[in-house]
Amino acid sequence: MVQATGTDVGKSLLVAGLARHFARQGLRVAPFKPQNMSNNAAATPDGGEIGRAQMLQARAAGVPATVHMNPVLLKPQSETGSQIVVQGKVWGSAAGRAYAAWKPKLMAPVLDSFATVSASADLVIVEGAGSPAEINLRGGDIANMGFARAAGVPVILAADIDRGGVIANLVGTRNVLPPEDAAQVAGFLVNKFRGDVSLFEDGVRAIEARTGWPSLGVVPWFADASRLPAEDTMGLPGRSTGDGVKIVVPRLPHIANFDDIDPLRLEPGVSVSMIPVSEALPGDTDIVLLPGSKSTIADLIALKAAEWDVDLAAHRRRGGQIVGLCGGYQMLGRSVADPGGIEGPAGKVDGLGLLDVETVLAGTKTTRLSHGSSPAFGGVPVSGYRIHMGETDGPDRARPVVDLAEGWDGAISPDGLIMGTYLHGFFSGDDIRGAFLSGHGAQATTAYEAGIDKTLNDLADHLAVALDLDQLMAIASTARAP
Repeated sequence: MVQATGTDVGKSLLVAGLARHFARQGLRVAPFKPQNMSNNAAATPDGGEIGRAQMLQARAAGVPATVHMNPVLLKPQSETGSQIVVQGKVWGSAAGRAYAAWKPKLMAPVLDSFATVSASADLVIVEGAGSPAEINLRGGDIANMGFARAAGVPVILAADIDRGGVIANLVGTRNVLPPEDAAQVAGFLVNKFRGDVSLFEDGVRAIEARTGWPSLGVVPWFADASRLPAEDTMGLPGRSTGDGVKIVVPRLPHIANFDDIDPLRLEPGVSVSMIPVSEALPGDTDIVLLPGSKSTIADLIALKAAEWDVDLAAHRRRGGQIVGLCGGYQMLGRSVADPGGIEGPAGKVDGLGLLDVETVLAGTKTTRLSHGSSPAFGGVPVSGYRIHMGETDGPDRARPVVDLAEGWDGAISPDGLIMGTYLHGFFSGDDIRGAFLSGHGAQATTAYEAGIDKTLNDLADHLAVALDLDQLMAIASTARAP
């Protein structure tokens, strides 16, 4: 199990890189994360949803993703509360204090899923969440040491040297852990080192002496990490200074599935900027992309409070294009209603009025992989996944964006400037991305999906050089059977 001294240390990519390495050695490898908190989710082939990082890790391991690889997913939908997804399905919603009381009940499905994943794997690589040093959260813990001890899994502790204080982070974690938890740690690694790794040899020895944990190695900075989907919003890009087609993405308070922008961001002929809604929409923008949201109504209210509705109307008058994905699609319509209080207080609000459709948040949550074509872009193939509550309907749906196996999806305005779809991953296909950008005088030159696999291979090679993987496998062999 890879745990860390804090968030954004690189656990997700460490697990992905290790999974790809050991899979290439001929092992059956599977990723696992007991509890994840992220609005960046993905639909699985078995009809549920898991954290996007676990989907990437399954891809790295070369195995189909299942809901059991991330049995508890928390999707924040307010400052204090989250939707709780258990083994791929919505279990309920709870504020932080209420969830703390429910956590002990979730250890059983977590261990059940771990046993399911382990049954078909030679090696399971588990990812922790946050930090085990958050001892105020230790009671009922299912994400870090609580799980590791219940499942009998040895722990490797990762620390990020790029943010500074790495010695204090590791030694401090050792000092605050209860003795039984500290004994679960079988070693540590230092991640994101810039420069000559040999310069940190004294630092490694100091950590070993003060913790009693052996070092598995120091991992140099991996520059291509930005080419892989980010786990949380800390990995989101900011303003771009590049040339080409200018795309602006508002950083919504409850932004979700933000990896939808990655295929566009990686195109050399495209400039993607993610800006806070507190700032005005730049006047030279070509395309505004409204991303997914875990709380559509709350984010719609935030957009209007920042007068982005005025900016978007002006952008359209100038002939600019606006694209909405999932929650962003819902915002583009005439109204969004939540009669059952699924996302928050029950009610109905006016939308941006840029598409002649209306959305009602109700019914069973849709979570499915989808494939088809796009009549809006010459019938080129599309694929992705849909995760959303409710239905959207209205006259503009007579001009669908995609024709999927399950039916038409999306809507386009009569002038073609406004479009929205529920399909996440819409821009991942090279053909559809090329057709979309050609309308703005640009070309798609990046092989996006092939690039992900190349980057995973490069990451695996990177870790194989930096870490003592024989020692890691020896540590893994000490795990007791679940």
